[in-house]
Amino acid sequence: MALFSVFQTTFLLALLSLRTHQSEVLSEPLPWAPESLKVSINSTHQCLHLQWSVHNLAYHQELKMVFQIEISRIKTSNVIWVENYSTTVKGNQVLHWSWESKLPLECAKHFIRMRSAVDDATTPEQRFWSNWSSWEEVDVQNSLGHEPLFVFPKDKLVEEGSNVTICYVSRSQQNNISCYLEGVRMQGQQLDPNVSMFNLYDVAFIRETGTNIYCKVDRGDDIKGIVLFVSKILEEPKDFSCETRDFQTLSCTWDPGRDTGLLKQLPQSYTLFESFSGKKILCKHKSWCNWQVAPESQEMYNFTLTAENYLRKRSVHILFNLAHRVHPMAPFNVLFNDVSVTNATITWKVHSTGNYYTLLCQVELYGEGKVIQKHNVSVKVNGELVLSGLQPDTEYSAQVRCANANHFWKWSEWTRQNFTTVEAAPSEAPDIWRNVKSVQGYCVVTLFWKPLTRLQANGEILFYNIVVKDLDRPSGLQLLSVPAPANRTELTLDQRSYQIHVTANNSVGTSPASVLVVSGDPGDEEVEEERVKGTEGGFSLSWKPQLGNITGYVVEWCDRPRDPPCDLQWKHLGPNTTSTVISSDAFRPGVRYNFRIYGISTEMVPHLLEKKTGYSQELAPSDNPRVVMSNLTSHSFTLSWKDYSTESQPSFIRGYHVYLKSKAGQCHPGSEKAVLSDDSVCCKYKIDDPKQKTFVVGNLQPESFYEFLVTPYSAVGEGPHGAFTKVTTPDEYSPMLIRIILPMIFCILLIMILCYLKSQWMKEKCYPDIPDPYKSSVLSLIKSKENPRLTIMNIKDCVPDTIEVVNKHEGTGKSPTEPEAAKPTYLYLLPAEESYSGPGPCICFENFTYNQAASDSASCGHVPVPTKAPSQLGLLTSSENLLTALEKNCMNSLEEIPAGESSLNYVSQVASPMSGEKSSLPTNPPQPELCSEYKMQMAIPLGLAAPSSSGSSSLSSITLLDEGEHYH
Repeated sequence: MALFSVFQTTFLLALLSLRTHQSEVLSEPLPWAPESLKVSINSTHQCLHLQWSVHNLAYHQELKMVFQIEISRIKTSNVIWVENYSTTVKGNQVLHWSWESKLPLECAKHFIRMRSAVDDATTPEQRFWSNWSSWEEVDVQNSLGHEPLFVFPKDKLVEEGSNVTICYVSRSQQNNISCYLEGVRMQGQQLDPNVSMFNLYDVAFIRETGTNIYCKVDRGDDIKGIVLFVSKILEEPKDFSCETRDFQTLSCTWDPGRDTGLLKQLPQSYTLFESFSGKKILCKHKSWCNWQVAPESQEMYNFTLTAENYLRKRSVHILFNLAHRVHPMAPFNVLFNDVSVTNATITWKVHSTGNYYTLLCQVELYGEGKVIQKHNVSVKVNGELVLSGLQPDTEYSAQVRCANANHFWKWSEWTRQNFTTVEAAPSEAPDIWRNVKSVQGYCVVTLFWKPLTRLQANGEILFYNIVVKDLDRPSGLQLLSVPAPANRTELTLDQRSYQIHVTANNSVGTSPASVLVVSGDPGDEEVEEERVKGTEGGFSLSWKPQLGNITGYVVEWCDRPRDPPCDLQWKHLGPNTTSTVISSDAFRPGVRYNFRIYGISTEMVPHLLEKKTGYSQELAPSDNPRVVMSNLTSHSFTLSWKDYSTESQPSFIRGYHVYLKSKAGQCHPGSEKAVLSDDSVCCKYKIDDPKQKTFVVGNLQPESFYEFLVTPYSAVGEGPHGAFTKVTTPDEYSPMLIRIILPMIFCILLIMILCYLKSQWMKEKCYPDIPDPYKSSVLSLIKSKENPRLTIMNIKDCVPDTIEVVNKHEGTGKSPTEPEAAKPTYLYLLPAEESYSGPGPCICFENFTYNQAASDSASCGHVPVPTKAPSQLGLLTSSENLLTALEKNCMNSLEEIPAGESSLNYVSQVASPMSGEKSSLPTNPPQPELCSEYKMQMAIPLGLAAPSSSGSSSLSSITLLDEGEHYH
């Protein structure tokens, strides 16, 4: 242990002695230490530039040295940067070194010092560091001025993704300063009481005008700001390539990539350098540049493209042989010669590229928008190619391009030209069909045909020729020409068999003929219709094969059956085909399509084989039937919807549902309960037969309220549940009362009608009209010149036929000795015939209106007339005398009759004679002459003639005769 301690002490002493020796050596000044250190500032780039020199070097001496540089911030002890700078130093040479500060130099003081060491193999003894130079202080704040606030750096330019340090310098005593980046406050670090810095990491490009940063004093007006310009990173050019078209100019192109975003503040340039010739040009465009080919026929070229801006530089290289970068120009003078129905010759020319180059040209032929032929042809100056296999009257397009045949680089641009082949006669017969109807003993044939395709027509179809041949009379032919583009015509034919030929014609010739025979019987056979189910792809139809001579089948249908005319469509099929799929863009869901399948015999006569009907897609019924209610009783009613058409529905109707609502909610046998969409409960009756369109709803209660609805149903659903119809059943006894009351009302109405029709007859029988004296016809016979307006009859104006005298005793009671009845006395004026005896020529009646008091006993009758009556009144030989006498007697009689004992009776000449006592009538009375009008009429007082002395009433008749006249 002691020996070890002695050894350790000896080693430490030796080491200490060595270090002391080294310190003494280093403390000695080296002969090549840095001197004359000067520091300058570049505020724009935030750089410190150092320059110094090394003395004691010979003029021609060169020495490799290392300079260690230290930079401190704020104080010398705060070293922030140490770097060793190696270089070769010559005598009297001024050395330079720059350092870019991340923190703006205006924000803090900086101190710089350096030392050197020899790093040269020629002087191995001088490998120790020299002494540090004195600190050089750099303080930019002294030159800022006296403003209260500064923000740095100003207008700094950086790339996207860089880190940036911002700082502010305040000359104010207030330290409450806030800084913002695009309106967002930044958190910083305080360097001293008046300086703070802010670190921005991975800055992004915001806009071309830069990013705004500003600082302001809280509760103050001092605000300062800067603009930070952020550039997108300069990209390397892409797809750099050079080529020649004429061996005189090289065209170089490239993709510059995205813009830096700061083209004004940070412009970028492109330089093209060729290393073999050593030439360099500045390109005027950012995506292409032209280079003149060397006249000494340089074959190899090595280009360097450099993209550069203030912040970055990018370069790409390319090496190529000029002969391998030939891009020929487009062919020209493309022409078509010898164009026929199926052939054409195309010729073209190319630009010369020298005698040693051959071009490969490509020819493409287009028809209907697609390439149908492609050919390759080797060309030096002129090219030629024959195009064959073309269609007549068809427009084609041909295009030509060329490339270097030896070293392919690029095709030239296409040169295109159109041409049309010559027309030819149509190659196919028209596809025809017919529709036959019988109208008033004639056959109306609507003939249809489909237009030929362009390949079939071989030109423009001008018209269609139709030849109709009567098979019963071979000599009977009809020729009809229908101009294009018509596709149908109508023929009216007798009910015989006809053969129809249809051909299409263009300017060159006629197509083959299509033949169809129309039978004399246009009616199709009765064939049962079969239902088919369609899909999205169409209708799949099949039928039974027919035995015998069948040349083919035809399927017929309508694309739009709901829009007449139906747009008839058909499809011809071969004799060995028994199924097909019918598809059309016109098929719509919910529309019923009917298909007919015909067989074509060897005589070209169509025969109906089968009928198919179906929907491409069935839909629920669209509407409900209009229901009529009848036979309403207290226990039932009948529903009918006979006008409901199932053909127009969007699906096959399978039956009907009858819904019945009632307050009781009870369902009888034959129905089931159903819950509707509105959660109401009702009874549902199901009708399975779609042809049944009547239904009797029974088992109802009298005087009850019901609601019903009839809706159809199909495989995909039922009709809409619309409004229910309301009905109330009548009382149970109401029909019985109706059966009794209705006949009574009918009888009463019948009696009223009969009474109305016989009202005149009943009036004449029961209550005849009172004659109006003012309307009497006797006034028309009076021709008075003295008073032409006479309207009231006077006695002197009338010629009486009968005078009735009625004597009425005073008092209303009858004495025991009074006769049974007072008989009226009549005075007759008879015709002036001596041999005549009997009653007057006219019939009288008694008007009770003028004789109210005597109506109970008065009567009108006839009595025998004395034969000597004319002699008894012989003094009255004229009507005037008679009237005068009557007037006098009437007045005397009236004066003699007491008041109340006499009345006036009105006697008319047209009244029927009636007798109060049949025994007083003459045995053979003369027949009265029929009077057609009232002749003369008058009113006489009762009692004008006194009764006879015998006490019984008798009739006195006086016949007046005037010469030459008869009074009727």
